[in-house]
Amino acid sequence: MTSVVILDYGSGNLRSAERAVQRVGAEVEVTADPQAALNADGLVVPGVGAFAACIEGLLSVGGDKIIGTRLAGSRPVLGICVGMQILFERGVEHGVESKGTGEWPGTVDRLHADVVPHMGWNTVRAPADSELFAGLSADTRFYFVHSYAARSWELDSGLPGAQPKVTWAHHGEDFVAAAENGPLWATQFHPEKSGDAGAHLLENWLRTL
Repeated sequence: MTSVVILDYGSGNLRSAERAVQRVGAEVEVTADPQAALNADGLVVPGVGAFAACIEGLLSVGGDKIIGTRLAGSRPVLGICVGMQILFERGVEHGVESKGTGEWPGTVDRLHADVVPHMGWNTVRAPADSELFAGLSADTRFYFVHSYAARSWELDSGLPGAQPKVTWAHHGEDFVAAAENGPLWATQFHPEKSGDAGAHLLENWLRTL
């Protein structure tokens, strides 16, 4: 059975993520143990709340090194919500800049929209060759809860392998809703809160492990 670790660094919907990944057929462990996180077929990096708090928690368990080591060996990593945001170079919240893991260039900052946070169901615009969204129609909705996002994509080639596949959504302005970049995939929305659509997406990820 495919093994997945949900990285426990003090942030994220750990149990809901665990149940969602178990639902689609993986053997799941929630842990901060580095060896378990390195050995698993797939690693999920969840995250909720503030960018600064999440990156502090991640660094406290050596999560940045775990992610970097896995990616260097082409071992899959899936970031979710703030777990996606901290993969970028920096985050800016309330005028305070925090350094991310720097796996992707760019800045996460506040959405320019009449209503923030962006909370609820929304569609996305995925590339035609997306593996993550394969089998899902263009009108499929996913569940978002966030006030900050990557509002541009600054990467041309990225990690070794195919050209990054970037999925967009719109709330006041366009923002990055998901990205597939070699072994590093991530979603701004919550697959674990997105019902059957989220389950289908997680199944697509598991097939790549």
